Amino acid sequence: MIIRKKNALFFFNLFIVLCLLLSSCSQLDTFEKDTSIPKHEWKSSFTAQGDFSITDTASMYNAYIVIRHTDAYKYNNLWLNIGTQAPADSMTYQKFNVELVKNEADGWEGTGMNDIWEIRKLFIQGIKFKKTGNYNFAIAQIMRDDPLPAIMSAGLRLEKQ
Repeated sequence: MIIRKKNALFFFNLFIVLCLLLSSCSQLDTFEKDTSIPKHEWKSSFTAQGDFSITDTASMYNAYIVIRHTDAYKYNNLWLNIGTQAPADSMTYQKFNVELVKNEADGWEGTGMNDIWEIRKLFIQGIKFKKTGNYNFAIAQIMRDDPLPAIMSAGLRLEKQ
């Protein structure tokens, strides 16, 4: 009877270990590229840009705009001009308003440490890429202040659904 319990316990532990090993080997399908803003003063002529490679055209993706700023930023939002370019296509642009504060009582959205805040805002939900290959993006600020102070970085995050 004791031998059966030991065998059952052994196989149960083996099963748990195999489950943990198999689940830890899964790949996280996330891409993120952030561009530092020189001197934390975002000039309208400076574009945060990058590229990412798509190999899976059957899956859906969510795209997020990632902004890092300091407490010294004096507005509740940030207007951006976001360009995207598929392989062998031209860049297309879209204006996007990133709300950084929901209301004055709650303060900044996102996660913060000391006086630095990072926010991820859903830009496009459920993208299905038609082509495999390299895609480019460009992000420019279109606020009235030039340069726009207290912005540390801007970027794009792409997550597979």
